[in-house]
Amino acid sequence: MSDAVTTEANLSRKAWIMILAGALIVTLSMGVRQAFGLFLRPIGLDLEIDRQTFGLVIAAQNLLFGLIQPFVGAWADKYGAGRVAVGGALVYGAGLLIAASAADAFGLMLGFGVLTGLAMSGVTFVVVLGAVGRAVPPGKRTLAFGIVTAGGSLGQFLVVPAAQGLLDALDWRLTLFAMAGLVALIIPLALGVAGRPPVSDARDGPPLKQALAEAGRHPSFWLINLGFFVCGFHIAFVGTHLPAYIRDEGLSASVGAGALALIGLFNIAGSWLWGAWGSKHSKKGLLALLYALRGVAIALFLIVPLSPASVLVFAAAFGFLWLGTVPLTTGLVGQIYGVRHLSALGGIVFLSHQVGAFLGAWTAGLAFDATGSYAVIWMISIGLAAMAALANLPVREAPLARPAALQPAE
Repeated sequence: MSDAVTTEANLSRKAWIMILAGALIVTLSMGVRQAFGLFLRPIGLDLEIDRQTFGLVIAAQNLLFGLIQPFVGAWADKYGAGRVAVGGALVYGAGLLIAASAADAFGLMLGFGVLTGLAMSGVTFVVVLGAVGRAVPPGKRTLAFGIVTAGGSLGQFLVVPAAQGLLDALDWRLTLFAMAGLVALIIPLALGVAGRPPVSDARDGPPLKQALAEAGRHPSFWLINLGFFVCGFHIAFVGTHLPAYIRDEGLSASVGAGALALIGLFNIAGSWLWGAWGSKHSKKGLLALLYALRGVAIALFLIVPLSPASVLVFAAAFGFLWLGTVPLTTGLVGQIYGVRHLSALGGIVFLSHQVGAFLGAWTAGLAFDATGSYAVIWMISIGLAAMAALANLPVREAPLARPAALQPAE
């Protein structure tokens, strides 16, 4: 009896170590990434590139991030998240160093776009949440996802103001060198999520090929993808262009940096609370509500006269809604399809997110260069929020119908 209790306690400690290490990995990787919008103006002025070009670099980063994610996720499902995180951190650091040495748009695309985009697939949510999902009991899974997701917001809250301070005191090249040093800290943290995943039996889900086929035939899978596409569009547009939008309207750079930091601060609570609510209530209903509230927040931001106060209120509201989609969406995928291939299936859903992010970052720059304004993109963002809210309502949350031996636990 005592042995069983000890084993359960050890498993519990192992799960918490994985959750905390995963949260810290995401803190660093996402914190650095969320600061990229601060570099739009200084890099654009120094390298003489327009916003469309900078937006295309960030868009390419997002698209590559998504395209490779299902493959990296499947690799992590098979060989473990630790190895993947180490490889991702090394490539991430190399990308930042190359970007810091760039002399033109090509060098920026190679470092900031290609290498950083490929690296992110190994050090962010999909790989980490796949490992956590297998280590945590089903009833606590969405809450654990929320805790890890909150790590990304903590990074945004801490790293973005630090990056702005470095940009003010030094320059953008030295700031990128410093951020590469932060990314290197992911390597020792990868030990916390290391280890080959346990051997799965039939109750954990079917083999990967069958799991992909049955998800592809399931309408709810594509509705989830559609909603997450909108999430990516919103995040990339706001994260990349909000600081420049604020400067264009005559407010200081510190207001833009403060807005990104406040988004991160409020998303710490938002990610945790949406994750906690998802453990008790309908995940699809919460997703529909979250997307609808995003549309309302954007509309009010545009209606109210712009001021430092209105920017910070918008940042707080949007921050509460920022990444709450991640624990809910990942939890929904695990609930319906099981956790055996959570990183692989979650990687496909994340690809839709990154396609949206590609369009959000690029088309915003394209629209600005063509019209001198972001007004069209703000309007599109409101329409997409309504579409995502409606898309989640028909999702069937019940585990996918399989023979009894193949039902996922949730």
